Amino acid sequence: MLAKLTDVELSDVKQKLAADAPAHAEQGMYLEHLWSNADHPNEVLFLFRVDDLEHCKRLMARVHLEARLEDPDAKLPETIFLDG
Repeated sequence: MLAKLTDVELSDVKQKLAADAPAHAEQGMYLEHLWSNADHPNEVLFLFRVDDLEHCKRLMARVHLEARLEDPDAKLPETIFLDG
């Protein structure tokens, strides 16, 4: 799964992903790479290896829905589910 966040600091995303790593691992999601866009430094991309793509899709849909219900303006990553 490839994810992109805009208008964020790389260090903040890195810290949050490190804190969430155990919970992500329980769901079969493992951070592989983290980048900032060289042309847009406040754009961060990160790549997860996932054990079960369909499970990950359902999980992200549920987590994002819950976040939007709690805060309609929540900053959520754009997610792209890669196959292959």
